[in-house]
Amino acid sequence: MTTTEYHDIEDDSSSFWNKEPVSVSLSAVSRFRRWLFPALTATFILILIIALGASNTKTSNRLWSVEKSVSNLTGSLSAAQQLTKDAAKDVHRLKFSVESNKEQLGSVAEALNQLAVVDSLSRTVATLKCSLERFIRNAVEGCCPLDWEMFGSSCYLFSRTSSSWHDARDWCNGHESHLVILLTDEDWDFVIRHAAGTVYWVGLTDEKGEWEWVNNTPYIMNRRRWVPGQPDSWTEHGLGPGDEDCAHLYHSGRLNDLHCSTRLRFICQKHEFIVNVSQSVQTDSIVFRE
Repeated sequence: MTTTEYHDIEDDSSSFWNKEPVSVSLSAVSRFRRWLFPALTATFILILIIALGASNTKTSNRLWSVEKSVSNLTGSLSAAQQLTKDAAKDVHRLKFSVESNKEQLGSVAEALNQLAVVDSLSRTVATLKCSLERFIRNAVEGCCPLDWEMFGSSCYLFSRTSSSWHDARDWCNGHESHLVILLTDEDWDFVIRHAAGTVYWVGLTDEKGEWEWVNNTPYIMNRRRWVPGQPDSWTEHGLGPGDEDCAHLYHSGRLNDLHCSTRLRFICQKHEFIVNVSQSVQTDSIVFRE
């Protein structure tokens, strides 16, 4: 081997060893490339897992919300069903009540019919009484119903029960009469004599601001007919609103004003009635035949 050849060989060897670092660099790049794809794949998978987890969380929340809504609807449906059952029970009770009321109404109607019969019999008895009195007295004037007192051409009822002035007025009106109206001294004397010291409502009021009788006839003030110092329209009675707007016959036989809600006895007045004798006798015979 020549010297030249030796140097060539040495150069070649030197050249070979100089290239080794380049070979090492290429190997690192190769390894980096070899691990890059798995790393990217793993990263993508991780991101996908996170995304799916977030999506699953949202889905779970939505599902929970739906389940809660379904639960609320189920509760509402149960409550509605219970209300329906309760309503059905109420309807059943109402139906039973209606049936019971029908029976009661039937009983009331029957009782009213019986009262009508009693009223008819009472009128018949009053007619017979009137006819008998006229026959005994051989008179031509009329007469009064049972428990009524006749004076002049009027009949008077002195009640045994107590009522407010308005209730007394309505009761008299319902019996074809009115609270007593006293226009003459004779009327006053008759009523005072039969009242015998008992307190009675009379048909006199100043609810409209002026004293007048129940038939709207103006009252002419006569102080001698009133208790001294009356009427005084006293407001300290403690019986509710308003002053003393209704008049009554006092123990002394004079007038006094009181609050209309006070419960007193009362006097009704009506005109006498005339009965045809032949008609009453015919009615009498019919009653006895029945």
